[in-house]
Amino acid sequence: MKTALTIAGSDSGGGAGIQADLKAFAANGVFGMSAITAITAQNTVEVRSVQDIDIAIIKDQISAVFDDINVDAVKIGMLSSAETVEAVASELERYQPDHVVLDPVMVSKGGHHLLKEQAVEALIIKMLPLATIITPNIPEAEVLANMVIQTREDMEKACIKIRAMGVGAVLLKGGHLEGEPEDLFYDGENFHWIPGKRIHTKNTHGTGCTLSSAIAANLAKGKSMLDAVREAKKYILIAIENSLSLGNGHGPTHHFYELYDKAGLTIKR
Repeated sequence: MKTALTIAGSDSGGGAGIQADLKAFAANGVFGMSAITAITAQNTVEVRSVQDIDIAIIKDQISAVFDDINVDAVKIGMLSSAETVEAVASELERYQPDHVVLDPVMVSKGGHHLLKEQAVEALIIKMLPLATIITPNIPEAEVLANMVIQTREDMEKACIKIRAMGVGAVLLKGGHLEGEPEDLFYDGENFHWIPGKRIHTKNTHGTGCTLSSAIAANLAKGKSMLDAVREAKKYILIAIENSLSLGNGHGPTHHFYELYDKAGLTIKR
């Protein structure tokens, strides 16, 4: 059994964060473990409040897993503060996992800032050099690369700038641009455009968490970086196509649609 560890925030609504990560790990065939960095009081409509976890507890969670269980891949999500970034980075430097997927979570679907402004610099300096791959959306990439992204050419320039910060590879998600969404994968040598399909639904809560976790699961299973990304894209597309209309805001994706379908379980939509 291959394993993956998510280091991220907890979503009480179950659609994003640690909860989405563990579901994505399971759906993609790896055993999931977690280290919680923050607790959010959150649903499909809003993030009501955030409580950062004590730094010592964060580090203990990570070391407890690594000291006992082999970790094939790590996914990093919400880190919130500069202190949290530095604590997680120190543990990763200590244990040197083979694969680190960094989802630079900055703002929730409802517009709540999940990464403090002063933590962005720490993320760039401390965390990017430890990442095997980073998976920003366009607004996140604009912050990291300090530029406006409006075209495919802008996406290429941003990927080059972000990779120069020390990260192994970049998957820049293009869903915020008009037209059919295309993601751009850059490994420092080649650009690979990965076509997508725009699905007209408001139920997209946790898509970024789910995609990055699926990539981590695929890397844990030994897939190449590009194959891991492509397989994860196929998975998230199905999860969004069959998303769940739960709550009054942005509902979650359906992490286990294929399992439900094989079992003959139908979802009333």
